[in-house]
Amino acid sequence: MENRILGLHHITAIAGNAQRNYDFYTKVLGVRLVKKTVNFDDPGTYHFYFGDEVGTPGSILTFFPWEGIQKGSIGTGMATEIGYSVPKGSLEFWEDRFKGLKVAHQPVNERFGEQFLQFEDPDGLLLNLVVPAIDDNRKPWTTAGVAENTATKGFHSIVLTVRDVAPTAKILTEVFGYKLLSQEGNRSRFITDAIDTANIVDMVEEPEGQHGINAGGTNHHVAFRVKDDNILMEFREKVRSAGLNITEKIDRNYFYSLYFREPGGVLFELASDNPGFTTDETVGELGTHLMLPAQYERSRKKIEEVLPVLHP
Repeated sequence: MENRILGLHHITAIAGNAQRNYDFYTKVLGVRLVKKTVNFDDPGTYHFYFGDEVGTPGSILTFFPWEGIQKGSIGTGMATEIGYSVPKGSLEFWEDRFKGLKVAHQPVNERFGEQFLQFEDPDGLLLNLVVPAIDDNRKPWTTAGVAENTATKGFHSIVLTVRDVAPTAKILTEVFGYKLLSQEGNRSRFITDAIDTANIVDMVEEPEGQHGINAGGTNHHVAFRVKDDNILMEFREKVRSAGLNITEKIDRNYFYSLYFREPGGVLFELASDNPGFTTDETVGELGTHLMLPAQYERSRKKIEEVLPVLHP
């Protein structure tokens, strides 16, 4: 089982103002900032990791908050919705909370037999709170405003929008080991039984859809989980054998990564569980320090001067 894709590892999106992004996810949605670092390619920009207490794979939503970035638009060739798992009976709490905090949201709806509440973060990123059909026993991070009986448990699903489902489905099924579970209209649900949570990929087919514009309020990439970096390299060969270009292994300090663009245009990442987010901070300290990759440590003072001041 362990040499399989273990569902979602993390999802990375683009935001604008860093403080606004931090406030929304920690104070409104009630998830934990587990790592505050910088974009490896642009150290003048933060890279925030939000998740459960220890940043368990399958709970991690990350952001590049580029100050002043233009608003993007969702469309084909990208991940378009993020689903969080929440407990049964919690959607009324979240509706009331969103109303009180003026968070843009839609009425509770149903998809594939599961109730969900769609909302937007301050940059317009689309998210869903989903009551899963199968009990989710993951332990959530809780706050003064979000108790255990309402808190998010980690990811439920990701939605990909593509012009043609078939080529992407082939990667999911033949390379990643997912299976088609169900269909509703132009939406297909794929699931892996390698893990019980964060294991769903929904695909929406829009043959005439406009390509998405990747900027503020959109998803940058979706990362799928493997146990370690040895298995990661096994999947590199599988992706190459499928005729796709894929990067060399990249050390992201908290996991190892490979990147490739699947046939529908979505940027996929494969990411390992090792070494994890406590490699440079204790569990209690997670997210409290600015952690820099080794290559930028000598420039810490200059980087700290450039980055926006973040108020917890």
